[in-house]
Amino acid sequence: MSQGNSDNNDLINLSNALNPYIVKEQIDGELQHINLGPTHPSTHGIFENQLLMDGDIIVSSNSTVGYIHRAFEKISERRTYTQITTLTDRLNYCSSPINNIGWHLTVEKLLGIKVPKKVDYMRIIIMELARIADHLVCDSVMGVDTGALTGFTYVFQDRERIYDLYEQVCGARMTTNIGRIGGFERDFSPKFHELIKEFISGFPARLEEFARLLERNRIFLDRTVDVGGISAEKALNYGFTGPNLRAAGVDYDVRVMTPYSSYEDFDFIIPIGTSGDAYDRFMVRLQEMRESIKIIKNAYENLPEGNYHAEVPDFYLPDKPDVYTKMEALIYHFKIIMGETKIPTGEVYNSVEGANGELGFYLVSDGGRSPYRLHFRRPCFIYYQAFEELIKGHMLSDAIITLGSLNVIAGELDA
Repeated sequence: MSQGNSDNNDLINLSNALNPYIVKEQIDGELQHINLGPTHPSTHGIFENQLLMDGDIIVSSNSTVGYIHRAFEKISERRTYTQITTLTDRLNYCSSPINNIGWHLTVEKLLGIKVPKKVDYMRIIIMELARIADHLVCDSVMGVDTGALTGFTYVFQDRERIYDLYEQVCGARMTTNIGRIGGFERDFSPKFHELIKEFISGFPARLEEFARLLERNRIFLDRTVDVGGISAEKALNYGFTGPNLRAAGVDYDVRVMTPYSSYEDFDFIIPIGTSGDAYDRFMVRLQEMRESIKIIKNAYENLPEGNYHAEVPDFYLPDKPDVYTKMEALIYHFKIIMGETKIPTGEVYNSVEGANGELGFYLVSDGGRSPYRLHFRRPCFIYYQAFEELIKGHMLSDAIITLGSLNVIAGELDA
């Protein structure tokens, strides 16, 4: 046996030792073991992928998580239910309000709180704005990964417009801490109404300009079609949800299957793909943005009258001026912040249609000031498990496109 073949066998054995669950192929010629990440622009200093390469073709890979693990679940078990809101928006920070509202809906389910119809519609407006912001990032970054920067710089102007709307609701832009258990901190401001009308009228045309840059671009098609594909059966077996599952041809959407926040009041299309490849994932998100702006327009034009929060003083933080001037409000504020209100014992699971899949909260309460157990169902964590299979047999450059098309968010992946 030649020294070259011996080296190749050593590399294969090394790769098998690193990941015994992937069957490696014996290939003639020189094999090379390289790291894709974590120190790589497309892996954000977070994702390590150990690749076994035959030239520029990926023979096998081993992905590592844990570089940004922040123990959110265990921290949550030492925080009050109100304080946990600020932890949730650090998960998928590209669509923070969906995380916040998903958490509030979970706690409201445990507490048996029914919010006014107006709150439902306000939440839908905010969540769909967050969905658009998230999809703008994912689809435009796919353009950057294929060498097209223009679309990215163009649509980020609309992402900033959405952040301006967040700022009018809660004062923050990225990590939003938006809303409260039982509703919102305040009603939509006059400035919000002005900005949302401008966004509803102007965004569709700008989105179509972005679409024309990429959806029939020959270079973009060559780089994304038949890249990182997955079948509907395999996607379901992995536990895919959201745009990545719909791109594989399964029309599952939490907003339709188990409606929440009055989503049943709205008619919208669930776009699906056929091959589950990177291009299908791009197109599903593109079409979802078109549907989201329709939902926002419908919800805003039919926004019900009423209060912007439920009348649950035991759990809804009172207005700050009342805290400073009224003894009863001060007492409630103290009890809620310090976790002195009575929480029922129970076990609930609640999920929302996050921008990148089903975001679930499994909550166990023993009646204490903090959850006895809290688990976040993070869609990114599930997608990343399939990454090894999706890139096998593809070129190294295809791995970058595949990772971007899955929309793996580092903060959500590790939690």
